[in-house]
Amino acid sequence: MNCYFPNGGAGPERLDYKLRFYDEFLEFINKKKKAGYAIIFTGDINTAHQAIDLARPKANEENTGFLPIERAWIDQVVSCGYVDTFRTIHPNKKDMYSYWDQKTASRDRNVGWRIDYFFVSLDIMPKIKDSKMLTDYLGSDHCPIVLDVV
Repeated sequence: MNCYFPNGGAGPERLDYKLRFYDEFLEFINKKKKAGYAIIFTGDINTAHQAIDLARPKANEENTGFLPIERAWIDQVVSCGYVDTFRTIHPNKKDMYSYWDQKTASRDRNVGWRIDYFFVSLDIMPKIKDSKMLTDYLGSDHCPIVLDVV
């Protein structure tokens, strides 16, 4: 599944909408997994999970996209048996981002966020060869992400 997850900016109502979307999506994929489907989902999750996933974690602790409540949802995804393929294959790789703010030309300085993910159910992980970001591709505020499956 390829999905765009809502941005939580522009006020508390939008953050509430984002969190409700997160919960409904997780319920949906868990039902599919329980029915026997192997799960791969990808897209702009609009949240950086860990401090390593953005250039300036301290400066963004109170900003949507890195709020504890948003990050806790990704923890819940992982606890339900889904694997963040990039971080599993590259656990300590720093300065790897999939999004950069265009207004501040942050890509030129690599001041970015890793908010685009591939998550897979545990049964698929042995088939994953690599998970990467094509950071040299320009033309958007995001770069393409790639999942190599054997």
